[in-house]
Amino acid sequence: MNIHPRGLDFLRDVDVRLTVELGRTQMKLKDVLALGPESLVVLDRLTDELLDVLVNGKPIAKGEVVSHNGRFGLRIVEITGVDSDADALSLPDGEDGQP
Repeated sequence: MNIHPRGLDFLRDVDVRLTVELGRTQMKLKDVLALGPESLVVLDRLTDELLDVLVNGKPIAKGEVVSHNGRFGLRIVEITGVDSDADALSLPDGEDGQP
């Protein structure tokens, strides 16, 4: 069975959650409860490192923060995992008309 390239066009309108991760840290609950105005939480990422871009929790790209008309924006610098995603979309042997 061959999938026509336009056969997946209906997926273009599906909503997904795009998340940009600045970094992570691990804290004790007592330290979280003590957070307030002027508190500083140090993350595990350096300021010059690219940020992770996730779609529904899966990493798809890396980017950097930019400013656009007074708002935060994201410039995509690289797409990650392109080769592995192509394998996930292929059909098992024999189902795509190929031996």
